[in-house]
Amino acid sequence: QVQLVESGGGLVQAGVSLSLSCAASGRTFRSYTMGWFRQAPGKEREFVAAIWWNGANTLYSDSVKGRFTASRDNAKNTVYLQMNSLKPEDTAVYYCAAGTIWPAKAGANYDYWGRGTQVTVSS
Repeated sequence: QVQLVESGGGLVQAGVSLSLSCAASGRTFRSYTMGWFRQAPGKEREFVAAIWWNGANTLYSDSVKGRFTASRDNAKNTVYLQMNSLKPEDTAVYYCAAGTIWPAKAGANYDYWGRGTQVTVSS
């Protein structure tokens, strides 16, 4: 079992940066692919980023590539999402997820989910 808790969300203006964290419980954290997803009001959940168990490989959606960076610290059981040049369309609830498949962009490939953290970007 892995429990995930996201933090770092908030209300920011367009153009600024924000960093999200996802703290995981469980000694097997380092073996998991970690993903970030988001869901805006009235829209389906969408893939944002994923990072391989050792951080050597990452995946990004086209909408965030070049602006967002996923990283992880296995010693701290934490995965991060650095979000730069935020846009109003980035407004959503952001979720982290853990799974055992790589590459993994589909939500169905993830086994554990956090409850999410709200990110709101004003224009």
